[in-house]
Amino acid sequence: MKRYVTECVGTFALVFGGTGAIILNENAIVELNQLGIAIAFGLIVTLAVYFLGNISGAHINPAVSIGFALTGIYKKKSLIPYIIAQLVGAILASGLLKFLFPGQDNLGATIPACKIFFAFFIESSMTFLLMLIILVFSQNKKLRSFTSLAVGFIVFIEAYLAGPITGASMNPARSVGPALASGNISHLWLYISAPITGGLLASVFWLFLKRDNRIYKTHIEVASMIKLFKN
Repeated sequence: MKRYVTECVGTFALVFGGTGAIILNENAIVELNQLGIAIAFGLIVTLAVYFLGNISGAHINPAVSIGFALTGIYKKKSLIPYIIAQLVGAILASGLLKFLFPGQDNLGATIPACKIFFAFFIESSMTFLLMLIILVFSQNKKLRSFTSLAVGFIVFIEAYLAGPITGASMNPARSVGPALASGNISHLWLYISAPITGGLLASVFWLFLKRDNRIYKTHIEVASMIKLFKN
């Protein structure tokens, strides 16, 4: 249960802080601009992974949880509870923002400013890169301590570059919360399907790389054994 509560709290923080920054900027309460918004998202993710990673893995993203489930890193029976916890956290955060900022049209909802196909490509590609970074760093003992910084940095970069184009969601929960709270659900399917597609492709690619590394290591071991036998 502690893991699910952690996922809920982590996703709440992400949506409340990230989309809250968007709302503050749009209403000229605080002049953040795109750089400030990107920093907000990146910093929250960095802190979430750093402080919550040892408890739940700090997925705070259904696309990440689905990608991890495919790799077998954690038990698949936890997938649905993880996703529910993440969605609950996102919806609660957006609900609170709606209460604090009544009359807002979007509440930080992700709305594409480009053609749908291009938006799908951008969101899936960004999630692919995000998921791959998460897997490479979190599953390597030598790199694991840098996971929070690496993940936070890639979220910052992607939010900064793609924010004005697609909203840089990369996270179905991050889009579901504001969409439901604001009623802007017309493009929600895009922000659910694209990140999940990107996350799954990244997991398949990582498994491919992992398999190749294992084969390579096996070849080295066999070659060493043959050389030792000959000597």
